[in-house]
Parts: sequence; C-alpha cells; structure tokens
Amino acid sequence: MPASQLIRLEQNYRSTGNILNAANALIARNPSRLGKNLWTEDGEGEPINLYAAFNEVDEARFVIERIRQFTSEDHARADCAILYRTTAQSRLFEEALIQAGTPYRVYGGLRFFERAEIRDALAYLRLLNNPQDDAAFERAVNQPPRGIGPKTLDGVRAHARDFDCSLWQASVDLLKGGAMPKRASNALQGFLDLIEELQVESRDMALSDKVAQALAMSRLPEHFEKSRDGKGQDRKENLEELVNACRQFSWEAHEDEELDELSTFLAHAALEAGEAQGDAFDDCVQLDDAALRQGAGVPAGVPGGAGGGAVSPQHVGG
Repeated sequence: MPASQLIRLEQNYRSTGNILNAANALIARNPSRLGKNLWTEDGEGEPINLYAAFNEVDEARFVIERIRQFTSEDHARADCAILYRTTAQSRLFEEALIQAGTPYRVYGGLRFFERAEIRDALAYLRLLNNPQDDAAFERAVNQPPRGIGPKTLDGVRAHARDFDCSLWQASVDLLKGGAMPKRASNALQGFLDLIEELQVESRDMALSDKVAQALAMSRLPEHFEKSRDGKGQDRKENLEELVNACRQFSWEAHEDEELDELSTFLAHAALEAGEAQGDAFDDCVQLDDAALRQGAGVPAGVPGGAGGGAVSPQHVGG
C-alpha cells in the first residue's frame, strides 16, 4: 500500500539504556528485521558484564554464584531468573542449584529428569541394568510403539501375578509356552532380544557410550523427532543432553561399594527427579525458556547457554 505510513514503536519502558544499546547493535546484524532504534527515558543503567565461561559447567557455577551474591544482599530468590535458549540446557543449572541447596522452579515445563523422553530413556537403562525391573519394563516395552497391544500386556501381567514373577520372566514363560498369537509373540520376542543384545554390546562400554548405544538401538530419538506437536527437536536435544550428563558424571569404583557406574547414575537420576520442586508461591529461582519469557521482566535475569551458536542474529528480536 503506497499511501501507508510506517510507525515504529521504539520507546521501551522496561530495559535500561545500556541494554537497549546492546540490543540495537544485535538487531542491526539481523538482515530480516525492519530497522528501528530502541530507546528509553530511564537512563543508561549499569554496564553490561560479559563472562566467557570455560565450559557449560563453569557457566552454571558462575550463574549460581551470581544469584547467591544477589540474594545475600537481601534480595528474594523469586526475583532471579535463568533463561536458556533450549530446554536441554536447564540440566546443568538444575544440578548446580541442587548442589547449592537453592530452591528453584522450572516454569512452563518439567525438570530435566522428569521429562517424558528422559524417563523413557532411563527405563531402557534400568532394564539394561536389571531386566526384572517391572516399572521399567512397563514403560519401555512399547515405547516406541512396536505392536505390543494391551491384550498381550494384560496376559503378561496376569501370568506375572499368578506365578509371582517379574514381567520379564512372565514374557519369557509365555513365549516358551507358544500360546501367544504369532504377531504378538514376534513383537514381544523382538523387545526381549533388543534388551539382551544391548546388554551384550554395551557390557564394556563407558557410561556415556552405553547410553548413546541404548538410545540408538531403542530408536527413541527418531521416534520423538517425528512427533507432530512441535516439540520433537527439544525432546531429541534432551536425549543428547542425557548422554552429556553421563559423560560428566563423576564416579569412582570402591571395593566396598556394591553399585557399579550405571547403577550409581540411575540412583543419582532418581534422587534429582525426586527433589521437590518449589511451589508457585515459594521464594525460589525461576528457570525458563527465553523464548517463552519475552515481555516478562524480573530484577535479576541471567541468560544461560548462549554459547556454541545457540543465539544467532536471526534469534534476536526487538
């Protein structure tokens, strides 16, 4: 429309001048954005501090230390927010907060070890560690879907109940008996074979390699990547972060300890998942996806996980 007039809404009422100057410099590098110059009447404010972390663990340590300093000056934890570009980046901040004894709450989502895709992956690891784990069997047996229907599973449960055995043993018994329909029998046998093959192939692997192998053989990443709810990439990245968590997991073997590395990690994951999350009205640090937090200000917001190309000019808005 040639006669139309373009009006730019450039005055900002929330951020300081220094923040807006930095935002303007970033927006200028985004060729797909219309040009504009944000400004405020509120003054320049404090200078922007940039901390170049050595790695993601150092970044989490630095962020939690800044929060500790802020709250030690009689500020509320609820006035602090850690914003990240992808949900997978929450894990290290959660671990650092737990280690520091700092209450926190993940807004708009679940904590890392409570997420469905992580619990699915852990179910495979628990079965790898102990095939007699009924809860893990129930979660993994048809995830991803492999054609094992409710009727088949009801039969397995009934046999386990009648003969006081695990679901794994019940499956073995029913398959040996030969009374199960061929299609259901093939699907259930395929699942048992998968876990047994995984046990053999991963026996001498490092923990992170063992988890990566379990993900590859279970095909969970491919399954979630095809999800139609728009969250497939986030779920896949969460599974990749689980491998990173195992790579960073610190464990030393002791002769007097019965737990091996995988068992110890599973216990660690269960403990972190069991930590009570802060309630909505508790004084706790807020963790949130930066994309969901646009427009919601907090006195002390720390952007985390911005390295490695996670924030590009195309991600920067006005």
